[in-house]
Amino acid sequence: LPGEGQALAQYVQQNLRIPRRGEIGYTGDEIENYENSGYVMSGSRHARMNAVRIRKENQVYSAEEQRALALITMEENQQKEAQLLQDFRTMLKDKQKLRERPAEDGEED
Repeated sequence: LPGEGQALAQYVQQNLRIPRRGEIGYTGDEIENYENSGYVMSGSRHARMNAVRIRKENQVYSAEEQRALALITMEENQQKEAQLLQDFRTMLKDKQKLRERPAEDGEED
């Protein structure tokens, strides 16, 4: 279904249980109470539906992990780049100081 992946991703981001078919609109606590009372939710009855649910959950978790890994990689690259720029600035300042010294020494003569 269109938008289903985004909806599942929101549950993952909020660290909530992803609802199965027939459970949408109920909270995790309500579902647990129904199941403890003896009700069988339609999504937990069929092996095929469970396989589809697990596959979709894994896809969402994989996407979330990839997003987090990309964010970490980006931050590491930014830190490396900032360090490299700082090293270049330091090197340029050192070279500038070396060029200014001979000029100062020449003025004293």
